[in-house]
Amino acid sequence: MDDAVSELTASVIGDRLGAIRDRIRRAGGDDGVVVVGVTKGHPASTVRAAISAGIDQVGESYAQEWAAKFAELGDLVSGPSVVRHFIGQLQTNKVRLVAPIVDLFQTVDRPSLVDALAARAPGARVMVQVDLAGAPGRGGVAFESAPALVARATDAGLVVDGLMGVAPIPDPDDRAASRRGFERLRSLRDELGLRSLSIGMSDDLEEAVAAGSTMVRIGTGLFGPRSA
Repeated sequence: MDDAVSELTASVIGDRLGAIRDRIRRAGGDDGVVVVGVTKGHPASTVRAAISAGIDQVGESYAQEWAAKFAELGDLVSGPSVVRHFIGQLQTNKVRLVAPIVDLFQTVDRPSLVDALAARAPGARVMVQVDLAGAPGRGGVAFESAPALVARATDAGLVVDGLMGVAPIPDPDDRAASRRGFERLRSLRDELGLRSLSIGMSDDLEEAVAAGSTMVRIGTGLFGPRSA
């Protein structure tokens, strides 16, 4: 990608980031709400442009895809200026691949993954993903099992930053459904004395922020439809 196209892409992403920030403010949030740019399914050039646009937190969902991008991007994503989130379902046999190139694992949802991270990434920062949707394949531990998983992760030496959740597919006739799930997760976060709450994506950002989100994960709203 030539410099002119890179600059144009960074400019467009910057404008979209500004629009996301406006939405956060209108929903009652402030500049302390972290925006994670979800770059899964987009090429390394998009990650580069996103960083140029001021996005300093990026999220990826697929271990091999992120490893390939990381190798291409090199020093741009190797230092402390970019926080690298893993936000997809992580197989225990892929932990070794991503352990050196992820700063925060958001989708810890079972004891076997806690054990794998403790072995391959001692002291890693994690979030426990709680099931808000009840849909197969979405991941997440049940609400009632979350406190025990948080305790297990802490006992294993992992640093539990907070809780993460993915809302059910929005129902246009019941926009409050997502917020109810988000508020329940916020209450659990408060009960556990944790700091962060990663809820909200492009389509349900307002409900999440109103419910107390400290971190939103935005893909389409920043980068458009992904290729994969």
